[in-house]
Amino acid sequence: MAHYDRGEMRFGRTLALLGVGLLWFGFGPLVLVAALLSLLWPPARAWLRPTRRVVAVWAAVVVVLAGLAVVVPDGWVPIPPGPGRWVTPAYVGRPLVAGPERGPVGESPTVVTKSYGVADCHRVEFDDDGRPVLLCGGERPVLRVLDPDSLRQLRSTDLPGAGCAGRLVVVGADLVASSGQRILTIGDDDLVVESSVDLAGELGSGDCVTGLGADPTGRVWFASRDGLVGFVAGDRVRTVDLGDRVDRPLTVADEGVYVAGAEGLHRVVIEGGKPVAAWDSPYDDGGERGSAPVVLPDGLVAVADNRSPRLQVVFHRAGSGDVVCRAEVFGDDEGATDGGLVAAGSGVVVQNSHGYHGPRSTLLGRTTSRGIARVDVVGGRCRVAWTTDMDAPSGAPAVSTEDGLAYVWTKRHSWLGVDAWYLSALDLRTGRLAWARRTGLNPLADNHGGAVALGPDRAAYVPVLGGLVKVADRR
Repeated sequence: MAHYDRGEMRFGRTLALLGVGLLWFGFGPLVLVAALLSLLWPPARAWLRPTRRVVAVWAAVVVVLAGLAVVVPDGWVPIPPGPGRWVTPAYVGRPLVAGPERGPVGESPTVVTKSYGVADCHRVEFDDDGRPVLLCGGERPVLRVLDPDSLRQLRSTDLPGAGCAGRLVVVGADLVASSGQRILTIGDDDLVVESSVDLAGELGSGDCVTGLGADPTGRVWFASRDGLVGFVAGDRVRTVDLGDRVDRPLTVADEGVYVAGAEGLHRVVIEGGKPVAAWDSPYDDGGERGSAPVVLPDGLVAVADNRSPRLQVVFHRAGSGDVVCRAEVFGDDEGATDGGLVAAGSGVVVQNSHGYHGPRSTLLGRTTSRGIARVDVVGGRCRVAWTTDMDAPSGAPAVSTEDGLAYVWTKRHSWLGVDAWYLSALDLRTGRLAWARRTGLNPLADNHGGAVALGPDRAAYVPVLGGLVKVADRR
């Protein structure tokens, strides 16, 4: 009889643990909190007290899972699922009637994920064959070429250590990457370094490349943290010193580049075979640029100004640097952006990243200051076309003017502690939500500064804390 009672108790405890796991999976992390609080009741604590054998089994399971995370190659397994599936919608809205031109239109969208560890990949580029290319990691960058369907890693190579986050640009059939004080040209087929330009003779000690781009002729431009801007042509390096600190990526235009420094906005062009500063537009006191410059039609350049008390979008004339107009967006002391400014036809879309200081800022259902806005210039005046209160904590959206959509990585606030992340498609004309697809349910789905990218296959790709996510319409 005693043996039967012990077996019955073990069976009951097993059912209880399975029930807690099922409720955690469906309703979120607060289920575990409730389960732990139940242990404050002595009878429950005595009944659930595990034996040494049970503790050993659970410890072995944890060790095996941790070992698999180390042994399994990058890109072979999906990003782990999370809790809260029953209390968060998988899909909201409805698809667009028109066929896709650049991005998904919400027709039964599928989600593919692959885990690459906490790799700190911020942007996705695409090679000539339409394959996603990532440059991940800070001090020890890794270049990865992925299969666009499965997101599995096809090839990878380690680059020399860097003091700054590496940058990547696709130039013809080659990949050009910055790593510390070097600019590397890498063959796309085999990821072999074909050439390496050492900038140590140009950059000061401790300086490194913060911006990289290529103009229509294939000339590679770079900007350094200490304000040196120049280009590489073969083994030649030509530079100009802006006398300004540069932490934002540069923007390459048809003629020259635009650089948002700490003290002002700059345009650099080529004269007599050398780069020269065409103009410098100092900021008003108290401003801090929160984005790389965005080149627009009609001879305009836009930047975001993280100013107190309200974030401003500032439009300059490309020819002279003169300020055309400014538009304030979001609330007082509740607006800032960290690269979240992109072109949208003749205007821009800006997202609010105020309050985001890393993954802990959005942990357990929390969100940051809300806001996504579109700003246009009409008749020489700035006009806020629309503002939404959706939460897009970090990174940058992508815009398809052909589809009339802005694609934003968003998060829902949850009192149940559920970390639900979505790819949300907003109507460019009105700012209303067209559709949204749930893409993850844990902190590993935080894009952590990662930008949405639209691939040549009309899918949306987003680098997140735990790897890469792809959202595509049903084929």
